Amino acid sequence: MKIRAAVLERFGEPLVVQEVELADPGPNEVLVRLLACGVCHTDMYTSSGVDPSGYAPTVLGHEGAGVVERCGEGVSLVGEGDHVVTLFSPQCGECVHCRSPLTNLCLAIREQQNQGYLPDGTTRLAKDGEPLRHFMGTSTFAEYTVMPEIALARVDREAPLDRACLFACGLSTGLGAAIKTAQVREGSTCVVFGAGLVGLGAVAGARLQGAERIMCVDLARERLELARGQGATDLLEGGPHIVEQILEMTGGFGADYTFEATGSVGVMRQAVEAARMGWGLCTVCGVAARGETLDVVPRLLITGRRVCGSSFGGLKGRDDVPALVDRYMAGDIDVDPFISHRLSLDDVNRAFELMEAQDGIRSVLEL
Repeated sequence: MKIRAAVLERFGEPLVVQEVELADPGPNEVLVRLLACGVCHTDMYTSSGVDPSGYAPTVLGHEGAGVVERCGEGVSLVGEGDHVVTLFSPQCGECVHCRSPLTNLCLAIREQQNQGYLPDGTTRLAKDGEPLRHFMGTSTFAEYTVMPEIALARVDREAPLDRACLFACGLSTGLGAAIKTAQVREGSTCVVFGAGLVGLGAVAGARLQGAERIMCVDLARERLELARGQGATDLLEGGPHIVEQILEMTGGFGADYTFEATGSVGVMRQAVEAARMGWGLCTVCGVAARGETLDVVPRLLITGRRVCGSSFGGLKGRDDVPALVDRYMAGDIDVDPFISHRLSLDDVNRAFELMEAQDGIRSVLEL
């Protein structure tokens, strides 16, 4: 079939919205009609050419939601008409990692997905007969996509898909970091560094876990006010003295939990230093630039602080994303403030410009 999609033809150049070919779904694959897609920093990062694992040409996009149109042979996890959220982090349910409660990093299709292919090592996308690779196994800057069934989360059909799409990446990453990875305890003190979508999700997750005090650190006052709406009790302007300020506000000990959601290794270090001696846990969610390293004073660890990473919030997508969407539908999570701009597919490069200017939290493409 012919579809319109936003293609990254060459790194560092604007995406080109054009007609491409999409083949029928193969065994255990699903055709999804996409209705909404968030524009995430990872898309822009890859487009720039800075990402060492990036590839082109490809159809970008990974924060999508839509409706199942057709199922390939053997599909049993979803059916035609189901509303789904796309998962760059799949859940096969059978590999050693899926069977373990200790990780969400499914191994089933990881090798092929990282190279831009579907599990059989081929693509369903093409332009003038030449293959286009699938970005993060999703390629959701398009009217339709073909994906493995294990990379789709079936959600409540009443959930608005322009909100549900945010659970495909950024929002779930932050929520999961607090709920699943750190498992924030009731009555605790938390500090979230960064008030983008991931950081705001972490604030909301800490609130849902019953944290007593939630500090949010950012340079932008407008974003800090959004954090207040998600449950932050203290709004702090970031800077070189922020660790001293946090220590002073916590009796010299630091916070029970800290979350880093900026991708800056300098901020990551601050998040470690702001964690409480004895048992403080620093959860790193941000993705640092290529070649950067985190410099941590070993004594901080010897005196009881711990550091962990969190990919997609530690969530097992097919199980946990629908549950988060249900909490949104129940009124526990306020998603509307995160959507700053609603754009068409043709305006995808404008979404990158808004992100570069730090204008708002999330642009959503309405497909």
